[in-house]
Amino acid sequence: MIASALRVLIVDDQLTSRLLIREGLHDLGISNIEWASNGEEGMKVMLAKPAHLIISDLNMPKLDGLGFLRAVRSTEATKKTGFILLTGKGDDKEVIARAAKLGANNVIAKPFTIPMLKAKIEAVVGKLK
Repeated sequence: MIASALRVLIVDDQLTSRLLIREGLHDLGISNIEWASNGEEGMKVMLAKPAHLIISDLNMPKLDGLGFLRAVRSTEATKKTGFILLTGKGDDKEVIARAAKLGANNVIAKPFTIPMLKAKIEAVVGKLK
């Protein structure tokens, strides 16, 4: 899938994080981006306008990243959506194992670099260009 055709949903409770991720996606040629501040909002966006890929933070109020992942995977319309979990606990093997068990396609540790973001996205959706 080419970057310009990819629809991405960023779910993170921190505006700064959402902006950094969006900037990184723009650097990779991805401009069709929606965002939400928690998993509940993210699920509403996904049901209204499904994305190809979700990049979701782990720690958020209301519905955290793992709860959001569980909701996405248990909903027929969204269960095949690519899902990358973003965490400040990138070395936490328990979190990574739980994310994998729930169906996460990849995990990105904060802080991340643009090449790291690109590699994680391409591992899920294929080459961006």
